[in-house]
Amino acid sequence: MKVAFFSDCFLDLTGGIVTTITAQKNELESRGHTVYVFSSAYPKSAAELKKLAKDHIFPVKSCRFFGRGLTPIARRPRIIEKQILKEHPEIKDFDVFYVHYEAGCSIAGLRLGKALKIKTIQVMHGREDIGEQNLIPTGFKTIVAVLLNWFHSWYLPHPVKIKPDHYLATTIAAAKMWTLMVNHANYADLVLTPSEHFKEKLSKYGVKKPLKVLPNGVDDALFVPDLAPKVVNPGEPLRIIWHSRVSGEKRIMPFLEALTKVSGDYRLDIYGDGNDLKKAKKYVKKYHLKAKFHGVKPFKEIYPEIIRSHLDVLNSYNFDTFGMTLVEAESAGTPALYVDPDLKEVVPASGSVLTKSSSAQDVADAINSLIQNPAKITEMSAAMLAYRNEVKVSKIVDKLEKYIKI
Repeated sequence: MKVAFFSDCFLDLTGGIVTTITAQKNELESRGHTVYVFSSAYPKSAAELKKLAKDHIFPVKSCRFFGRGLTPIARRPRIIEKQILKEHPEIKDFDVFYVHYEAGCSIAGLRLGKALKIKTIQVMHGREDIGEQNLIPTGFKTIVAVLLNWFHSWYLPHPVKIKPDHYLATTIAAAKMWTLMVNHANYADLVLTPSEHFKEKLSKYGVKKPLKVLPNGVDDALFVPDLAPKVVNPGEPLRIIWHSRVSGEKRIMPFLEALTKVSGDYRLDIYGDGNDLKKAKKYVKKYHLKAKFHGVKPFKEIYPEIIRSHLDVLNSYNFDTFGMTLVEAESAGTPALYVDPDLKEVVPASGSVLTKSSSAQDVADAINSLIQNPAKITEMSAAMLAYRNEVKVSKIVDKLEKYIKI
């Protein structure tokens, strides 16, 4: 088969969507499929473009000087459509357009699929309503949501209108972002989401196209065979790792607050970047927390550190639809701590800790309990190792191939 990925979150970024696309692309190619990736990107040299092209990765025309947070922004969808048709006429012979976001490049993928009569699959990865709430300064949230909705409706129809309610669309801004997400999904032929709980939310708000669950997986090549369960040796600190974005929606600051309430010995390693990085560094220094910032690194360099850690953390609440951090921990046999009950379906209960609430005190209580009972880390690690093969991307792509052929 010939599969074309379209995503506004891939090049020049890290995170769950990036690792998901990379793992699925590698697995599909290993099975003999032709895979292209079209992505927004920051400016590239001729040498960089040539290197990317060898891997069938093609930056689309993007804004040079403006960025949404740390994300490169694609030009208008019609510009991208013309670019792709001109530079890649072979795209007309592809079997499926596989879309992984809801901005310019992704919109172009859906529109091209419709125009060329090629099947489109849209993956709804995340809660854009919560993302917008956390990234946009107070006083501008409604304006930005209205403008994003307006821009999106120029290119894709918006027959479904979400009004503010008492469920998830609790503000005008949130309702506008749900309107954008639902109408985007409904333009595709098939909609995939990584979890049952997000599938239910999308269905409730009006996604009518066939809606399937396809969890995210970890690249088989990363799996280290014959891992032993983690052991916290006497006198050794509990080694905790954070490799989500260092940002508001991931709730890095409430987690650091929790560490001020931890009485036992620990060490926290923080990987990544985000809008709360400077604030987090100041907080760590102010409260003398045992934390070290390592910056942005390729996931292949972070993964061995996940294996070496005793506990992986995902502190987001009512935001993550799947939590790639959790499955990465599972694949490494590393116990996980999380605060959102929606994520119970992602990892085995025997290999993880769901805190009583998302409060800093309850997170601290859970960490203190593990420090006081180090044998629990070994038990949870063994449970994670028992289930780890279930999150291999090869198993995920088995399902994806069936969905593509539907």
